[in-house]
Amino acid sequence: MVDMSNLFHLQITIFCLMFSGYLLTKTKVLSSDARKPLSNLLINFILPCNIISSFMMEFNHKILIDCLSIFIVSVCLQTFVVLASKYFYPNTDSGKLPVLRYGTIVSNAGFMGSPIAQGLYGSQGLLYASIYLIPLRAVMWSFGVTCFTGMKGKGVLKKIVTHPCIVAVFLGMILMITQIPLPKGIEQTIRYAGNANTALSMIVIGNILAEVKASEILDKKACWFCVVRLALIPLLVLFSCKIANVDELVKQLSVVLASMPAAATTAILAAKYDGDAPFAAKIIFLSTLLSMISVPLLCILMN
Repeated sequence: MVDMSNLFHLQITIFCLMFSGYLLTKTKVLSSDARKPLSNLLINFILPCNIISSFMMEFNHKILIDCLSIFIVSVCLQTFVVLASKYFYPNTDSGKLPVLRYGTIVSNAGFMGSPIAQGLYGSQGLLYASIYLIPLRAVMWSFGVTCFTGMKGKGVLKKIVTHPCIVAVFLGMILMITQIPLPKGIEQTIRYAGNANTALSMIVIGNILAEVKASEILDKKACWFCVVRLALIPLLVLFSCKIANVDELVKQLSVVLASMPAAATTAILAAKYDGDAPFAAKIIFLSTLLSMISVPLLCILMN
């Protein structure tokens, strides 16, 4: 069962960190030019360290079964959203449609979901979240990119397999299964670097949100996107997990991770491939803001 008090304090912490990124950007301490190097630092070093540290625990049969269960849940969900996303947004112009499809397929479970999973369920929650994110990251760098490009880029499989976060998952699994102890200096380096994940992730998101005008937030397409991303998808996961009778922790984590807002990469890719970048920033802002309400409501429903 989710500790609602813990979730409330975690949401406040996340909001404060995002607001810090917002203020730092508005006061010119951070600029939009800082976003790319900070994102690269997160994806290529801090998040992989965070993932590896989550695997540093005692391994048993139940953990193996639960990892397999949450992996299957994630594969099924990613298959569904890839196939169904094009039917959610009829009569949408060519600039906004790729943004809406990508935002539906790829959530912010990597940046925002991992800290929430760790805050609610500890290192075991972060471990399961890392497994859940394998299919999401695979789709993110393959079909997700084709939402904007319209074609399958060369070397997609290589890009997935060599992604730092995917490599970190496999390294972590090896360490957990073999129980090989790392030298203390290396282990502490990994843990200390990984501990920066939550703060830096939320500050980067705040940096992105600072560029959205408050007067332009409400938009019919953006509001409908939030209904799909924050309500329809997690409720589908909840009922599917109930029918399949999956483990309670696996069910709760799957629902929480499925309820994450639009990924920060939505705006980055939209800008890179001439999509509607301002609209992408808008759905990131609105879905992130509304997730502060929707995630606790889903946890209350599960409880």
